[in-house]
Amino acid sequence: MSTVNPRRWWALLVLAAAQFMVIMDTSIIGVALLEMQRDLGFSPGDLQWVFNAYVIAFGGLLLLGGRLSDLIGARKVFVAGWVTMIAGSVVAAAASTAWVEVMGRAVQGAGGALIAPASMTLLMMLFGHDPKELGKALALYGAAAPAGGTAGVFLGGVFTEWMSWPWVFIIYIPIGIATLLATGLLPAVAGRRGSVDILGAVSVTAGLALTVFAVVRAPEVGWGASETVVELIGGAALLIVFLLVQKSVRAPLMPLGVWRTPGLGVSNLAMTLLGAAWIPMWYFLNLYLQQVLGYGAFASGAALLPMTGLLMVFMTLITARLLGRFGAKPLIAGGLLVLSVGLVWLSAVEPTGTFLIDVLPASLTAATGMSLAYIPAMMSAISGVPQEQAGLASGIVNTTYQVGSALGLAALTALATSQGAGKLGDLPALTDGFSSAFLGAAAVAAAGGVLTALLMRGGEPEAAAPAEEPTAESGGRVGS
Repeated sequence: MSTVNPRRWWALLVLAAAQFMVIMDTSIIGVALLEMQRDLGFSPGDLQWVFNAYVIAFGGLLLLGGRLSDLIGARKVFVAGWVTMIAGSVVAAAASTAWVEVMGRAVQGAGGALIAPASMTLLMMLFGHDPKELGKALALYGAAAPAGGTAGVFLGGVFTEWMSWPWVFIIYIPIGIATLLATGLLPAVAGRRGSVDILGAVSVTAGLALTVFAVVRAPEVGWGASETVVELIGGAALLIVFLLVQKSVRAPLMPLGVWRTPGLGVSNLAMTLLGAAWIPMWYFLNLYLQQVLGYGAFASGAALLPMTGLLMVFMTLITARLLGRFGAKPLIAGGLLVLSVGLVWLSAVEPTGTFLIDVLPASLTAATGMSLAYIPAMMSAISGVPQEQAGLASGIVNTTYQVGSALGLAALTALATSQGAGKLGDLPALTDGFSSAFLGAAAVAAAGGVLTALLMRGGEPEAAAPAEEPTAESGGRVGS
Protein backbone atom coordinates (compact mmCIF):
# COMPACT_ATOMS: atom_id res chain seq x y z
CA MET A 1 0.00 0.00 0.00
CA SER A 2 1.39 3.35 -0.98
CA THR A 3 1.91 6.20 1.50
CA VAL A 4 -1.08 8.50 1.89
CA ASN A 5 -0.45 11.73 0.01
CA PRO A 6 -0.95 14.66 2.43
CA ARG A 7 -1.74 16.98 -0.48
CA ARG A 8 -4.28 14.64 -2.06
CA TRP A 9 -7.27 16.98 -1.64
CA TRP A 10 -5.37 19.83 -3.30
CA ALA A 11 -4.41 17.41 -6.05
CA LEU A 12 -8.09 16.43 -6.39
CA LEU A 13 -8.87 20.11 -6.93
CA VAL A 14 -6.44 20.14 -9.87
CA LEU A 15 -7.94 16.95 -11.32
CA ALA A 16 -11.55 18.09 -10.86
CA ALA A 17 -10.71 21.45 -12.42
CA ALA A 18 -9.13 19.62 -15.37
CA GLN A 19 -12.24 17.46 -15.79
CA PHE A 20 -14.41 20.58 -15.54
CA MET A 21 -12.41 22.33 -18.26
CA VAL A 22 -12.22 19.32 -20.59
CA ILE A 23 -15.99 18.85 -20.57
CA MET A 24 -16.63 22.59 -20.63
CA ASP A 25 -14.77 22.64 -23.93
CA THR A 26 -17.66 20.70 -25.46
CA SER A 27 -20.18 23.38 -24.45
CA ILE A 28 -18.45 26.75 -24.17
CA ILE A 29 -18.74 27.21 -27.92
CA GLY A 30 -22.55 26.82 -27.79
CA VAL A 31 -23.66 30.44 -27.60
CA ALA A 32 -20.77 31.50 -29.84
CA LEU A 33 -21.92 29.29 -32.71
CA LEU A 34 -23.93 31.94 -34.53
CA GLU A 35 -21.05 34.43 -34.43
CA MET A 36 -18.69 31.73 -35.70
CA GLN A 37 -21.13 30.79 -38.43
CA ARG A 38 -21.25 34.37 -39.69
CA ASP A 39 -17.49 34.94 -39.48
CA LEU A 40 -16.26 31.58 -40.78
CA GLY A 41 -18.96 30.69 -43.30
CA PHE A 42 -20.42 27.52 -41.78
CA SER A 43 -23.69 26.25 -43.26
CA PRO A 44 -26.49 25.46 -40.75
CA GLY A 45 -25.93 21.72 -41.23
CA ASP A 46 -22.14 21.89 -40.98
CA LEU A 47 -22.12 24.11 -37.90
CA GLN A 48 -22.39 21.09 -35.60
CA TRP A 49 -18.85 20.05 -36.65
CA VAL A 50 -17.52 22.73 -34.31
CA PHE A 51 -18.88 20.48 -31.57
CA ASN A 52 -18.54 17.05 -33.18
CA ALA A 53 -14.89 17.48 -34.24
CA TYR A 54 -14.00 17.79 -30.57
CA VAL A 55 -16.23 14.95 -29.42
CA ILE A 56 -15.11 12.50 -32.12
CA ALA A 57 -11.43 13.09 -31.39
CA PHE A 58 -12.09 12.97 -27.65
CA GLY A 59 -14.24 9.84 -27.67
CA GLY A 60 -12.26 8.04 -30.36
CA LEU A 61 -8.88 8.57 -28.68
CA LEU A 62 -9.85 8.09 -25.02
CA LEU A 63 -8.84 4.44 -24.96
CA LEU A 64 -5.50 5.30 -26.57
CA GLY A 65 -5.02 8.00 -23.95
CA GLY A 66 -5.62 5.43 -21.27
CA ARG A 67 -3.11 3.03 -22.77
CA LEU A 68 -0.47 5.75 -23.07
CA SER A 69 -1.13 6.70 -19.47
CA ASP A 70 -0.44 3.09 -18.54
CA LEU A 71 2.80 2.89 -20.54
CA ILE A 72 4.31 6.35 -20.11
CA GLY A 73 2.97 7.38 -16.72
CA ALA A 74 -0.20 9.28 -15.87
CA ARG A 75 1.36 12.59 -14.86
CA LYS A 76 3.41 12.78 -18.07
CA VAL A 77 0.31 12.07 -20.17
CA PHE A 78 -1.67 14.65 -18.16
CA VAL A 79 0.99 17.24 -18.99
CA ALA A 80 1.08 16.20 -22.66
CA GLY A 81 -2.69 16.49 -22.80
CA TRP A 82 -2.66 20.07 -21.58
CA VAL A 83 0.11 21.02 -24.01
CA THR A 84 -2.03 19.57 -26.82
CA MET A 85 -5.14 21.34 -25.50
CA ILE A 86 -3.31 24.68 -25.47
CA ALA A 87 -2.07 24.13 -29.04
CA GLY A 88 -5.57 23.31 -30.26
CA SER A 89 -6.95 26.38 -28.49
CA VAL A 90 -4.44 28.61 -30.29
CA VAL A 91 -5.47 27.17 -33.68
CA ALA A 92 -9.20 27.43 -32.94
CA ALA A 93 -8.92 31.02 -31.70
CA ALA A 94 -6.88 32.14 -34.71
CA ALA A 95 -9.00 30.35 -37.33
CA SER A 96 -10.20 32.41 -40.28
CA THR A 97 -11.89 29.56 -42.18
CA ALA A 98 -14.31 26.81 -41.21
CA TRP A 99 -11.93 23.92 -41.86
CA VAL A 100 -9.16 25.43 -39.71
CA GLU A 101 -11.68 25.88 -36.90
CA VAL A 102 -12.73 22.24 -37.15
CA MET A 103 -9.06 21.18 -37.15
CA GLY A 104 -8.36 23.20 -34.02
CA ARG A 105 -11.35 21.66 -32.28
CA ALA A 106 -10.12 18.17 -33.18
CA VAL A 107 -6.69 18.94 -31.66
CA GLN A 108 -8.43 20.16 -28.52
CA GLY A 109 -10.36 16.88 -28.41
CA ALA A 110 -7.13 14.90 -28.71
CA GLY A 111 -5.77 16.83 -25.73
CA GLY A 112 -8.89 16.04 -23.75
CA ALA A 113 -8.50 12.35 -24.61
CA LEU A 114 -5.08 12.40 -22.89
CA ILE A 115 -6.18 14.44 -19.88
CA ALA A 116 -9.32 12.51 -18.90
CA PRO A 117 -7.93 8.96 -18.45
CA ALA A 118 -4.70 10.25 -16.88
CA SER A 119 -6.82 12.18 -14.38
CA MET A 120 -8.73 9.03 -13.39
CA THR A 121 -5.49 7.10 -12.92
CA LEU A 122 -4.10 9.84 -10.69
CA LEU A 123 -7.33 10.00 -8.69
CA MET A 124 -7.16 6.24 -8.03
CA MET A 125 -3.56 6.56 -6.91
CA LEU A 126 -4.40 9.39 -4.53
CA PHE A 127 -7.50 7.88 -2.89
CA GLY A 128 -7.33 4.12 -3.46
CA HIS A 129 -6.12 3.61 0.13
CA ASP A 130 -9.52 4.47 1.64
CA PRO A 131 -12.84 3.36 0.07
CA LYS A 132 -14.78 6.13 1.81
CA GLU A 133 -12.41 8.84 0.62
CA LEU A 134 -12.41 7.28 -2.84
CA GLY A 135 -16.20 7.40 -3.00
CA LYS A 136 -16.24 11.05 -1.99
CA ALA A 137 -13.46 11.91 -4.44
CA LEU A 138 -15.25 10.11 -7.29
CA ALA A 139 -18.48 11.96 -6.52
CA LEU A 140 -16.74 15.35 -6.58
CA TYR A 141 -14.79 14.44 -9.71
CA GLY A 142 -17.91 13.13 -11.42
CA ALA A 143 -19.88 16.27 -10.58
CA ALA A 144 -17.26 18.37 -12.36
CA ALA A 145 -18.21 16.91 -15.75
CA PRO A 146 -21.87 17.90 -16.17
CA ALA A 147 -21.26 21.10 -14.22
CA GLY A 148 -18.48 22.01 -16.64
CA GLY A 149 -20.72 21.24 -19.59
CA THR A 150 -23.46 23.55 -18.40
CA ALA A 151 -21.18 26.27 -17.00
CA GLY A 152 -19.52 26.48 -20.41
CA VAL A 153 -22.78 27.73 -21.87
CA PHE A 154 -22.85 30.67 -19.46
CA LEU A 155 -19.16 31.53 -19.76
CA GLY A 156 -19.34 31.28 -23.54
CA GLY A 157 -22.08 33.89 -23.42
CA VAL A 158 -19.96 36.22 -21.32
CA PHE A 159 -16.99 36.02 -23.69
CA THR A 160 -19.04 36.25 -26.88
CA GLU A 161 -21.19 39.15 -25.71
CA TRP A 162 -18.50 41.37 -24.24
CA MET A 163 -15.39 40.35 -26.18
CA SER A 164 -15.55 38.09 -29.25
CA TRP A 165 -15.97 34.39 -29.99
CA PRO A 166 -12.20 33.60 -30.17
CA TRP A 167 -12.08 34.24 -26.43
CA VAL A 168 -13.95 31.00 -25.76
CA PHE A 169 -10.70 29.35 -26.89
CA ILE A 170 -8.16 31.92 -25.72
CA ILE A 171 -9.30 31.36 -22.12
CA TYR A 172 -7.82 27.86 -22.22
CA ILE A 173 -4.30 29.16 -22.77
CA PRO A 174 -3.75 30.82 -19.33
CA ILE A 175 -5.82 28.12 -17.61
CA GLY A 176 -3.72 25.42 -19.26
CA ILE A 177 -0.49 27.13 -18.23
CA ALA A 178 -1.74 27.48 -14.64
CA THR A 179 -2.69 23.79 -14.59
CA LEU A 180 0.75 22.79 -15.85
CA LEU A 181 2.34 24.83 -13.06
CA ALA A 182 0.15 22.97 -10.52
CA THR A 183 1.09 19.46 -11.68
CA GLY A 184 3.69 19.27 -8.93
CA LEU A 185 0.75 18.44 -6.60
CA LEU A 186 0.09 15.26 -8.57
CA PRO A 187 1.81 11.97 -7.78
CA ALA A 188 4.44 10.62 -10.14
CA VAL A 189 3.12 7.36 -11.62
CA ALA A 190 5.67 5.07 -13.21
CA GLY A 191 4.86 3.62 -16.60
CA ARG A 192 5.51 0.08 -17.68
CA ARG A 193 6.79 -1.69 -20.77
CA GLY A 194 4.33 -2.61 -23.51
CA SER A 195 3.05 -1.83 -26.99
CA VAL A 196 0.51 0.65 -28.30
CA ASP A 197 -2.43 -0.52 -30.42
CA ILE A 198 -2.16 2.15 -33.12
CA LEU A 199 -4.35 0.25 -35.61
CA GLY A 200 -7.11 -0.04 -33.03
CA ALA A 201 -6.97 3.68 -32.23
CA VAL A 202 -7.03 4.67 -35.91
CA SER A 203 -9.86 2.30 -36.86
CA VAL A 204 -12.21 3.27 -34.01
CA THR A 205 -11.66 7.01 -34.49
CA ALA A 206 -12.00 6.83 -38.29
CA GLY A 207 -15.06 4.58 -38.04
CA LEU A 208 -16.80 6.96 -35.67
CA ALA A 209 -15.89 10.03 -37.75
CA LEU A 210 -17.11 8.48 -41.01
CA THR A 211 -20.38 7.34 -39.43
CA VAL A 212 -21.11 10.78 -38.00
CA PHE A 213 -20.12 12.41 -41.30
CA ALA A 214 -22.62 10.21 -43.15
CA VAL A 215 -25.43 11.07 -40.75
CA VAL A 216 -24.64 14.79 -40.96
CA ARG A 217 -24.67 14.80 -44.78
CA ALA A 218 -27.67 12.52 -45.21
CA PRO A 219 -30.37 15.24 -45.09
CA GLU A 220 -28.55 17.10 -47.88
CA VAL A 221 -27.67 14.22 -50.23
CA GLY A 222 -30.42 11.79 -49.22
CA TRP A 223 -30.48 8.78 -46.89
CA GLY A 224 -30.71 6.43 -49.88
CA ALA A 225 -27.99 8.15 -51.87
CA SER A 226 -24.99 6.06 -52.82
CA GLU A 227 -22.65 8.42 -50.93
CA THR A 228 -24.58 7.97 -47.69
CA VAL A 229 -24.78 4.19 -48.04
CA VAL A 230 -21.07 3.86 -48.83
CA GLU A 231 -20.09 6.12 -45.93
CA LEU A 232 -22.28 4.22 -43.46
CA ILE A 233 -20.96 0.87 -44.66
CA GLY A 234 -17.40 2.20 -44.48
CA GLY A 235 -17.91 3.47 -40.93
CA ALA A 236 -19.38 0.13 -39.85
CA ALA A 237 -16.54 -1.75 -41.54
CA LEU A 238 -13.92 0.31 -39.70
CA LEU A 239 -15.63 -0.34 -36.37
CA ILE A 240 -15.70 -4.06 -37.17
CA VAL A 241 -11.98 -3.87 -37.96
CA PHE A 242 -11.49 -2.28 -34.54
CA LEU A 243 -13.27 -5.20 -32.84
CA LEU A 244 -11.25 -7.75 -34.83
CA VAL A 245 -8.02 -5.98 -33.93
CA GLN A 246 -8.97 -5.98 -30.25
CA LYS A 247 -9.53 -9.71 -30.46
CA SER A 248 -6.21 -10.47 -32.13
CA VAL A 249 -3.48 -8.16 -30.79
CA ARG A 250 -1.53 -8.90 -27.61
CA ALA A 251 -2.13 -5.51 -26.00
CA PRO A 252 -5.53 -4.23 -27.19
CA LEU A 253 -6.94 -0.85 -26.26
CA MET A 254 -10.11 -2.59 -25.12
CA PRO A 255 -9.82 -6.27 -24.16
CA LEU A 256 -13.17 -7.69 -25.24
CA GLY A 257 -13.33 -9.98 -22.22
CA VAL A 258 -14.18 -7.00 -20.02
CA TRP A 259 -17.68 -7.00 -21.54
CA ARG A 260 -18.43 -10.26 -19.74
CA THR A 261 -18.59 -8.24 -16.52
CA PRO A 262 -22.21 -8.24 -15.26
CA GLY A 263 -23.84 -4.85 -15.68
CA LEU A 264 -21.04 -3.23 -17.69
CA GLY A 265 -22.94 -3.39 -20.97
CA VAL A 266 -26.14 -1.97 -19.47
CA SER A 267 -24.30 0.88 -17.74
CA ASN A 268 -22.56 1.84 -20.98
CA LEU A 269 -25.80 1.61 -22.94
CA ALA A 270 -27.36 4.00 -20.43
CA MET A 271 -24.41 6.41 -20.76
CA THR A 272 -24.60 6.27 -24.56
CA LEU A 273 -28.29 7.18 -24.59
CA LEU A 274 -27.82 9.77 -21.85
CA GLY A 275 -25.23 11.59 -23.97
CA ALA A 276 -27.39 11.20 -27.08
CA ALA A 277 -30.28 12.96 -25.32
CA TRP A 278 -28.55 15.54 -23.11
CA ILE A 279 -26.06 17.09 -25.55
CA PRO A 280 -28.64 17.68 -28.33
CA MET A 281 -30.94 19.26 -25.75
CA TRP A 282 -28.21 21.73 -24.79
CA TYR A 283 -27.35 22.41 -28.45
CA PHE A 284 -30.89 23.10 -29.66
CA LEU A 285 -31.97 24.97 -26.55
CA ASN A 286 -29.14 27.42 -27.22
CA LEU A 287 -30.31 27.86 -30.80
CA TYR A 288 -33.95 28.32 -29.71
CA LEU A 289 -32.99 31.02 -27.22
CA GLN A 290 -30.94 32.95 -29.79
CA GLN A 291 -32.67 32.31 -33.11
CA VAL A 292 -36.30 32.30 -31.94
CA LEU A 293 -36.48 34.27 -28.69
CA GLY A 294 -33.81 36.70 -29.90
CA TYR A 295 -31.49 36.40 -26.90
CA GLY A 296 -27.94 37.69 -27.19
CA ALA A 297 -24.98 35.51 -26.32
CA PHE A 298 -24.78 36.60 -22.67
CA ALA A 299 -28.53 36.39 -22.08
CA SER A 300 -28.63 32.94 -23.65
CA GLY A 301 -25.86 31.69 -21.37
CA ALA A 302 -27.43 33.29 -18.30
CA ALA A 303 -30.76 31.67 -19.12
CA LEU A 304 -29.17 28.26 -18.62
CA LEU A 305 -27.37 29.18 -15.40
CA PRO A 306 -30.18 27.77 -13.19
CA MET A 307 -29.40 24.34 -14.64
CA THR A 308 -25.78 24.71 -13.53
CA GLY A 309 -26.81 25.44 -9.96
CA LEU A 310 -29.25 22.54 -9.89
CA LEU A 311 -26.67 20.14 -11.31
CA MET A 312 -24.09 21.11 -8.71
CA VAL A 313 -26.52 20.81 -5.79
CA PHE A 314 -27.82 17.42 -6.89
CA MET A 315 -24.46 15.98 -7.87
CA THR A 316 -22.64 16.95 -4.69
CA LEU A 317 -25.36 16.79 -2.02
CA ILE A 318 -28.26 14.62 -3.13
CA THR A 319 -27.38 12.00 -5.76
CA ALA A 320 -24.62 10.38 -3.70
CA ARG A 321 -26.99 9.92 -0.75
CA LEU A 322 -29.72 8.48 -2.96
CA LEU A 323 -27.16 6.17 -4.54
CA GLY A 324 -26.14 4.79 -1.16
CA ARG A 325 -29.77 4.20 -0.20
CA PHE A 326 -31.35 2.88 -3.38
CA GLY A 327 -28.47 1.69 -5.58
CA ALA A 328 -27.74 2.54 -9.18
CA LYS A 329 -30.58 0.91 -11.13
CA PRO A 330 -33.55 3.04 -9.97
CA LEU A 331 -31.53 6.26 -10.23
CA ILE A 332 -30.28 5.56 -13.76
CA ALA A 333 -33.67 4.40 -15.06
CA GLY A 334 -35.59 7.09 -13.17
CA GLY A 335 -33.15 9.83 -14.14
CA LEU A 336 -33.40 9.01 -17.84
CA LEU A 337 -37.20 9.00 -17.64
CA VAL A 338 -37.23 12.35 -15.83
CA LEU A 339 -34.91 13.72 -18.50
CA SER A 340 -37.37 12.45 -21.10
CA VAL A 341 -40.24 14.27 -19.37
CA GLY A 342 -38.24 17.50 -19.40
CA LEU A 343 -37.51 17.09 -23.11
CA VAL A 344 -41.15 16.42 -23.97
CA TRP A 345 -41.98 19.59 -22.04
CA LEU A 346 -39.37 21.51 -24.05
CA SER A 347 -40.88 20.24 -27.28
CA ALA A 348 -43.91 22.45 -26.56
CA VAL A 349 -41.85 25.61 -27.20
CA GLU A 350 -43.61 28.34 -29.18
CA PRO A 351 -42.32 30.92 -31.68
CA THR A 352 -43.66 33.59 -29.29
CA GLY A 353 -42.58 31.75 -26.15
CA THR A 354 -40.99 33.13 -23.00
CA PHE A 355 -38.12 31.97 -20.83
CA LEU A 356 -40.18 31.59 -17.65
CA ILE A 357 -42.89 29.50 -19.29
CA ASP A 358 -41.26 27.66 -22.19
CA VAL A 359 -37.69 27.14 -20.97
CA LEU A 360 -37.07 27.38 -17.23
CA PRO A 361 -39.33 24.66 -15.75
CA ALA A 362 -38.65 22.20 -18.55
CA SER A 363 -34.88 22.73 -18.48
CA LEU A 364 -34.78 22.27 -14.71
CA THR A 365 -36.75 19.05 -15.04
CA ALA A 366 -34.31 17.78 -17.65
CA ALA A 367 -31.33 18.78 -15.49
CA THR A 368 -32.82 16.89 -12.55
CA GLY A 369 -32.94 13.75 -14.67
CA MET A 370 -29.35 14.24 -15.79
CA SER A 371 -28.26 14.77 -12.18
CA LEU A 372 -29.90 11.54 -11.06
CA ALA A 373 -28.53 9.34 -13.85
CA TYR A 374 -24.99 10.49 -14.66
CA ILE A 375 -22.92 9.61 -11.59
CA PRO A 376 -24.77 6.31 -10.83
CA ALA A 377 -24.21 5.15 -14.42
CA MET A 378 -20.56 6.18 -14.30
CA MET A 379 -19.86 4.51 -10.96
CA SER A 380 -21.91 1.42 -11.78
CA ALA A 381 -19.78 0.84 -14.87
CA ILE A 382 -16.60 1.06 -12.81
CA SER A 383 -17.57 -0.78 -9.63
CA GLY A 384 -18.58 -4.10 -11.19
CA VAL A 385 -15.31 -4.92 -12.98
CA PRO A 386 -12.31 -6.75 -11.51
CA GLN A 387 -9.91 -4.45 -9.71
CA GLU A 388 -7.23 -4.66 -12.38
CA GLN A 389 -9.72 -3.45 -15.03
CA ALA A 390 -11.36 -0.56 -13.18
CA GLY A 391 -9.35 2.02 -15.08
CA LEU A 392 -10.22 0.39 -18.39
CA ALA A 393 -13.92 0.47 -17.45
CA SER A 394 -13.73 4.19 -16.68
CA GLY A 395 -12.20 4.81 -20.11
CA ILE A 396 -14.91 2.77 -21.85
CA VAL A 397 -17.79 4.54 -20.10
CA ASN A 398 -16.34 7.96 -20.93
CA THR A 399 -15.98 6.84 -24.54
CA THR A 400 -19.56 5.60 -24.81
CA TYR A 401 -20.89 8.88 -23.44
CA GLN A 402 -18.93 10.88 -26.01
CA VAL A 403 -19.88 8.52 -28.86
CA GLY A 404 -23.53 8.82 -27.88
CA SER A 405 -23.21 12.60 -27.79
CA ALA A 406 -21.73 12.77 -31.30
CA LEU A 407 -24.13 10.33 -32.93
CA GLY A 408 -27.15 11.74 -31.09
CA LEU A 409 -26.36 15.29 -32.14
CA ALA A 410 -25.75 14.25 -35.75
CA ALA A 411 -29.00 12.29 -35.99
CA LEU A 412 -31.14 14.91 -34.27
CA THR A 413 -29.58 17.72 -36.30
CA ALA A 414 -30.64 15.80 -39.40
CA LEU A 415 -34.16 15.48 -37.96
CA ALA A 416 -34.36 19.15 -36.96
CA THR A 417 -33.08 20.32 -40.35
CA SER A 418 -35.66 18.22 -42.18
CA GLN A 419 -38.39 19.88 -40.09
CA GLY A 420 -37.28 23.47 -40.73
CA ALA A 421 -34.41 24.20 -38.33
CA GLY A 422 -32.24 25.49 -41.18
CA LYS A 423 -34.69 28.22 -42.25
CA LEU A 424 -33.10 31.21 -40.53
CA GLY A 425 -35.56 34.03 -39.91
CA ASP A 426 -38.65 31.81 -40.23
CA LEU A 427 -39.57 31.55 -36.55
CA PRO A 428 -42.38 28.97 -36.91
CA ALA A 429 -40.19 26.72 -39.07
CA LEU A 430 -37.23 27.05 -36.70
CA THR A 431 -39.43 26.25 -33.72
CA ASP A 432 -40.88 23.19 -35.47
CA GLY A 433 -37.36 21.93 -36.16
CA PHE A 434 -36.18 22.45 -32.59
CA SER A 435 -39.36 20.90 -31.21
CA SER A 436 -38.78 17.80 -33.34
CA ALA A 437 -35.22 17.53 -32.00
CA PHE A 438 -36.46 17.77 -28.40
CA LEU A 439 -39.03 15.02 -29.06
CA GLY A 440 -36.37 12.85 -30.67
CA ALA A 441 -34.08 13.34 -27.67
CA ALA A 442 -37.00 12.52 -25.36
CA ALA A 443 -37.51 9.22 -27.18
CA VAL A 444 -33.82 8.42 -26.79
CA ALA A 445 -33.86 9.17 -23.05
CA ALA A 446 -37.08 7.21 -22.53
CA ALA A 447 -35.58 4.22 -24.35
CA GLY A 448 -32.56 4.42 -22.06
CA GLY A 449 -34.73 4.46 -18.96
CA VAL A 450 -36.86 1.51 -20.07
CA LEU A 451 -33.88 -0.57 -21.21
CA THR A 452 -32.05 0.08 -17.93
CA ALA A 453 -35.10 -0.99 -15.94
CA LEU A 454 -35.48 -4.16 -18.00
CA LEU A 455 -31.85 -5.21 -18.45
CA MET A 456 -30.01 -4.16 -15.27
CA ARG A 457 -30.45 -6.93 -12.74
CA GLY A 458 -30.83 -5.94 -9.11
CA GLY A 459 -28.24 -8.46 -8.00
CA GLU A 460 -25.47 -7.03 -10.17
CA PRO A 461 -22.66 -4.98 -8.63
CA GLU A 462 -23.75 -1.40 -8.11
CA ALA A 463 -21.97 1.82 -7.35
CA ALA A 464 -23.46 2.07 -3.88
CA ALA A 465 -20.70 -0.13 -2.48
CA PRO A 466 -17.57 2.00 -2.41
CA ALA A 467 -15.62 -0.69 -0.61
CA GLU A 468 -15.48 -2.55 -3.91
CA GLU A 469 -13.44 0.22 -5.55
CA PRO A 470 -9.93 -0.71 -6.62
CA THR A 471 -6.78 0.19 -4.84
CA ALA A 472 -4.21 2.49 -6.31
CA GLU A 473 -1.92 -0.35 -7.24
CA SER A 474 -4.52 -2.42 -9.07
CA GLY A 475 -7.03 0.04 -10.48
CA GLY A 476 -4.88 3.02 -11.12
CA ARG A 477 -3.75 2.06 -14.59
CA VAL A 478 -6.26 3.20 -17.14
CA GLY A 479 -6.56 1.20 -20.33
CA SER A 480 -4.51 -1.78 -19.20
